[in-house]
Amino acid sequence: MKTILIIGIGAGDPDYLTVQAVKALNRVDVFFLMDKGPAKTKLRGLREEICRRHIAPGRQYRLVEAPSPPRDTRPADYLASVDELNAAKQAVFERMIESEMKDGETAGILVWGDPMLYDSTIRNIEALVATGRHAIGYEVIPGITAVQALAARHRIPLNRIAEPVALTTGRKLTDGFPADIDSVAVLLDGEDTYRRFANAEAYGDVEIYWGAYLGTPDEILISGRLSDVADEIHRRRHEARQANGWIMDTYLMRRRPR
Repeated sequence: MKTILIIGIGAGDPDYLTVQAVKALNRVDVFFLMDKGPAKTKLRGLREEICRRHIAPGRQYRLVEAPSPPRDTRPADYLASVDELNAAKQAVFERMIESEMKDGETAGILVWGDPMLYDSTIRNIEALVATGRHAIGYEVIPGITAVQALAARHRIPLNRIAEPVALTTGRKLTDGFPADIDSVAVLLDGEDTYRRFANAEAYGDVEIYWGAYLGTPDEILISGRLSDVADEIHRRRHEARQANGWIMDTYLMRRRPR
């Protein structure tokens, strides 16, 4: 039997790890990493720093890296492209499990934030188990999400009293606020969708709490009335992406009481 630990490592600060995650790190014999190219070297560096900081001195472990399959950034069929990407990732994980693990060993996959929130690692490992080709057991260790980190860094509660909050993506936000919900936490927005709601006359008085590279030395935080700060967020976001080659950001957008 081989064991896979899917470990949530938080949103960027190595101290965001839970005690459970630290214990899990110290069970791992080999860590599987996906190489996403030169622009993402900081993400690999963070994972290596987490291992150095939280794995007990003297405990032996190894890092195995494989190229991450490319994804179509503007697919004609989004869901089909996700299925294709996940199938390619499953093939990569299967090769690493076959060639880099001995029977009885434990592998760790370090997932940004929490594995349950807009991440496919659980689905991919579950799909490999379902094939029956390998004797694999797996566990999921939760982490601190970008949404939790965002609220903490802005020192705000996520929801108003007795009101719901929706978790969604920039792609879905193009359809507008969900019915009867005034607070939305948005991830995976590559198109600056929040700018559509900056017109107070059309959408009401909206406030935003935005953050990028949360918990890292590159962190950027901006908040205020969306009509006042939308252009600043767009500018800072563009500049940061140009400087780093990538950006990881999230935001809470909330309609003020009418």
